[in-house]
Amino acid sequence: MIARSLKLMAGLLALAVLGGCVSPKTVDYSAYKQARPKTILVLPPLNNSPDVKASYSMLSQVTYPLAEAGYYVLPITLVDETFRQNGLTIPADIHQAPANKLQEIFGADAALYITVTDYGTRYMIISSETVVTATAKLVDLKSGTTLWTGSARASSEEGGNNGGGGLVGMLITAAVKQVINSATDAGHPIAGVASARLLSAGQPAGLLYGPRSPKYGTD
Repeated sequence: MIARSLKLMAGLLALAVLGGCVSPKTVDYSAYKQARPKTILVLPPLNNSPDVKASYSMLSQVTYPLAEAGYYVLPITLVDETFRQNGLTIPADIHQAPANKLQEIFGADAALYITVTDYGTRYMIISSETVVTATAKLVDLKSGTTLWTGSARASSEEGGNNGGGGLVGMLITAAVKQVINSATDAGHPIAGVASARLLSAGQPAGLLYGPRSPKYGTD
């Protein structure tokens, strides 16, 4: 009986280990490497979260990681004003614009389409958490080919420790955090973390280094 139980436990442990050894996402970079975009047009992100600030909060954060990756990013304010002058003010409409038309207007090599799926603070009984989740795809504006897709999530509770002060202490801490988060855009700095995770080059399944990076062509 004991031997059988030990075998069962060993089998479950093996399954747990195999389940934890998830293979990294494999990405076909062949089209990406052939296109090798130099300039990127970032479109206003689609916002599928209930927070109206999500789109432009995320948009304001993406230039830095893309520039660090070695790409020239068209100025966000210039792009926004150009869309407005052409009667496009809603991200969903902008995302439907033909790739060749975007290339004609902006002269960029590729466009980055971002969707924010989660943004904001959730208040739970003994905790509150600010979360930002986003997906993205990089599209070649000359051919309309999708060169890369990715996703990322960031949370204010990563590595957090709510164990001190007992139940009353946790309730007070959660309530205070909720008040602060409601009075400010708590999601904005978290969006910065999410955008860095989403758009930094040199990570597994991430963007390739651009031509302005000293690591260009090494990936």
